[in-house]
Amino acid sequence: MMKAIQVAATGGVDVLKIATVARPVLAAGQVLVKNAYSGLNYIDTYHRTGLYKLPLPFIPGREGAGVIEAVGDGVKGLKVGDRVAWIGPGSYAEYTAVPASKVQVVPDNVPLDTAAASLLQGLTALTLVKLGYAVKQGDWILVHAAAGGTGGLLVQLAKHFGAKVIATTSSDAKVAEAIRLGADHVIRYDREDIAQRVKEITGGEGVHAVFDGVGKATFDASLASLRRRGYMVSFGNASGKVPDVDLLKLSKGNVYLLRPTLFEYIQTEDEFKTYATELFDLIKTQKLELRIHKVFDLANAAAAHEELESRKAVGKILLKI
Repeated sequence: MMKAIQVAATGGVDVLKIATVARPVLAAGQVLVKNAYSGLNYIDTYHRTGLYKLPLPFIPGREGAGVIEAVGDGVKGLKVGDRVAWIGPGSYAEYTAVPASKVQVVPDNVPLDTAAASLLQGLTALTLVKLGYAVKQGDWILVHAAAGGTGGLLVQLAKHFGAKVIATTSSDAKVAEAIRLGADHVIRYDREDIAQRVKEITGGEGVHAVFDGVGKATFDASLASLRRRGYMVSFGNASGKVPDVDLLKLSKGNVYLLRPTLFEYIQTEDEFKTYATELFDLIKTQKLELRIHKVFDLANAAAAHEELESRKAVGKILLKI
């Protein structure tokens, strides 16, 4: 048996109940991980509320880090005792059985809390700047919610690949954080017209690409911020789902619109391992900073969700298992 957060009915944070449940049974191609930390992601709240439906009851969480306790048949390259980070369902638990194809060994100089904070947001940001729009030297890039988890990583990675970054944020503290992470210019989207300021900053040209995880509230401003043949990369809906798009809007400037998701970029084991290896190389060589906002005990998952939904977090929220 093991301790886990189990959701028996969808709803508010009060449905996140600590429970004693059966330890997972290991299948071929899986490893059993004794979790040290679980990373929180906004999708966890969608699962909790039922916006994204999962069969009930379920254990929330999509990523974790810990130590391999057992290895299933057919698994190669992983062994008992390895420190690993992983993605998959059911991380709010002491143990998780994870497909070996979505498990990455953690470098010795990377702590497990950093590893738990890294995969979903880190791989999202890395694949977006390499596959969504291939950021290159001299590009102008617009990043929304730039002080947040994924936004902060996008700022760092865009700078790493040589771009000039315009960030949007909503408070003085977040302005300071975006600048600390490398943003060249910061727009207070609660006070300023985003597209107008972007055009001023870029000499009337607009940006080569926008990375927009906010969704409904920023979509039109993002499109209006693009230069001719610019890329609008819409990857999230933190402010709500983007309304149906009139395709004629893309004709002005012949702009490109993408709606990528991480799991389509890392569907195969080779794809996952390639980008996870590159991500950890960036972390271990201190070219990418993974920020941890706050760590909650597993039993306090409800408080962790409240903190996540408050949008006060600057960096990742973790559960300590």
